[in-house]
Amino acid sequence: MAGQGTPATALLAKRSIPHSTHPYDVSPEAPNYGALVAAALGAPPERVFKSLVTEVDGVLTVAVVPVTGELDLKALAAAVRGKRATMADRAVAERATGYVRGGISPLGQRRRLPTVVDVSALDHPTVYVSAGRRGLQLQLSPTDLIALTAAVTAPVAAR
Repeated sequence: MAGQGTPATALLAKRSIPHSTHPYDVSPEAPNYGALVAAALGAPPERVFKSLVTEVDGVLTVAVVPVTGELDLKALAAAVRGKRATMADRAVAERATGYVRGGISPLGQRRRLPTVVDVSALDHPTVYVSAGRRGLQLQLSPTDLIALTAAVTAPVAAR
């Protein structure tokens, strides 16, 4: 799509990874943002994933979890052999990734961060993640997402 380029979409194009982009119009301040994005996309909410920047023992780490659940910080810490996980400060997350809140993509980040993708992603042929801009999602296979981010998979979503 013209005018839709982001570092995430550029990475996918450079690597010739099959994907599609999906624009949507939902305010990032809306309550239950993830569910509203899924509805706007016409996608099952369990296939729409959010990227959350955390700190595990002081190391910025991205957790990719379905919008239908919350992040289990203890499970995330365990997944990367850490002791304690907390949510990262918004400004720190934006500076490290190069993206703004509501548009943080697990792909094409300014600085490649350790990434954990919730194991439920593997239950679907494709998943949706932010394309790196508010109002734009990427659809791609979970195996491509995991490979491109060098992610580990673990049950890190509290259901």
